[in-house]
Amino acid sequence: MEQQELNTLMSESAKDATVVAQEEFNIELDYSQQSIALVDDLLLSFIGKYQDKALEDSAVFTLCNIFGAYIGETYKQHAGGTWRYDQTDPKAPFVVLDCKDRSYAFAGICYERLVNDSQISVKSYFDKALHAHTQ
Repeated sequence: MEQQELNTLMSESAKDATVVAQEEFNIELDYSQQSIALVDDLLLSFIGKYQDKALEDSAVFTLCNIFGAYIGETYKQHAGGTWRYDQTDPKAPFVVLDCKDRSYAFAGICYERLVNDSQISVKSYFDKALHAHTQ
């Protein structure tokens, strides 16, 4: 995937997250650092609203990728970074945001919160990533 294609995909996916948040829960995501805490709530709200359907593979994939893109695009606005399509394992490629010498798997942290542990906070992950950038 070309870099410009990836940048466009992630930007459009982030916009999709803002539309879904507005249409499903009447919540406005504005690319502020504070809005990331809303993503924590939104992910769990999908389970509350759609129960088991929210945890079907296709729904999880979509939710994690659009909200991961939103978090990454917000991070980019505040700290910079470059999206990278990692194909180290061709059977399981993924997208990360590289900034300086670190890589952030924002879709992955969304997955952890949504599927594995509702106590994991995407806001905390985001804040730690920002803190690492300012070190």
